[in-house]
Amino acid sequence: MFLGAFGVGVLGTLLAAGCAPPAPAPTAGPNPAPAAAKRPLFVGTYTDGEGAGKGLGVGTWDEGSGQLAVNNVVTVANPSFLAIAPSGRVLYAVDEQKDGGVNALDLTGAAPRTINRQSSRGAGPTHLCVHPSGRYVLAANYDSGSVVVLPVRADGGLSPASDLAQHTGTGPDPDRQDGPHAHQILPDPTGATLHAVDLGTDSIYAYQLDLATGRLALRHQVRLRPGSGPRHLAFHPNGRFAYLATELGNTVISCGYADGLLTPGREQPATPAPPAGTRNYPAEILVSADGRFVYVSNRGADNVVVFSVGADGELTLVGATSCGGSYPRHIGLDPTGAYLFSANQKSNTVTSFAVDRASGGLSPVAAPLVTPMPVCTLAL
Repeated sequence: MFLGAFGVGVLGTLLAAGCAPPAPAPTAGPNPAPAAAKRPLFVGTYTDGEGAGKGLGVGTWDEGSGQLAVNNVVTVANPSFLAIAPSGRVLYAVDEQKDGGVNALDLTGAAPRTINRQSSRGAGPTHLCVHPSGRYVLAANYDSGSVVVLPVRADGGLSPASDLAQHTGTGPDPDRQDGPHAHQILPDPTGATLHAVDLGTDSIYAYQLDLATGRLALRHQVRLRPGSGPRHLAFHPNGRFAYLATELGNTVISCGYADGLLTPGREQPATPAPPAGTRNYPAEILVSADGRFVYVSNRGADNVVVFSVGADGELTLVGATSCGGSYPRHIGLDPTGAYLFSANQKSNTVTSFAVDRASGGLSPVAAPLVTPMPVCTLAL
């Protein structure tokens, strides 16, 4: 559905601007191979500080080569995490600053157009998701340690918050856990339960969302090893397992999942040993669509680690591949699962990797996309 809308709007403009594949050369064969399609890509950046970006990058990724391109920039502040509406017609981006917010952008025109910005009622939102119903956007305010619910209007814009859940507590790390720091909010595969991962309180909070009122009700608080600093969670497509990257603990935790409750299990290193004297901070964690592999980006080791998933949900290390840059804050898979993209914040590059469907291994392909301070990609 999205590609249809995008094809006559933003993507149509990109193709008209010269992003379309060149016409194939004449061939003696009766059936020349079709040119690979170029599909939509969005790149989130930080816009504060020296060398920062100017806003949201708009471009393409090539199905045949994995090559990335950015052809336009939409001026929005600190769009450090992105999510798409179920309709594919609206993009949502956090505005990560002290007076935090969420921007809604219409994708049906010639270029993305900001519909409106709504306050996140907190500081430093770092993550957001769209509820599977499409009726609410939820964001995690890292600096103030809260989760906000923003109703979606008929035009895709956002109404003022219908609820705010404020976390409380601290952890043993005085620099990073002086208070609550909600780093992520995401639904389970059924959409019935929302999970907020809080780095500051070493906890995962499970909420139910009332679709009629937009109010949150806390169901569970899962407490993790003190000082582990959980960052991001990813669910297995079968809904029985989930995997958690701990930023301060430098580990991945395998979890069981049933009736909205996570049960933490085995904890293992997120990466083989980083260079001597380097502290490693895991960032993003992904599960492949077929559920066979888990990918983790590591800042410090500057790699992407691959784990295979056993029948019991346990992880086995497959290997580690250099991210091709520095400080991979975010990794993302394209919708076909053919490519993985690594947003390397400190080297100002986004690198492309071909995914081996049999082994889960990664091989660098294409030239890196050079762009200021990339911290998130969304390939459609």
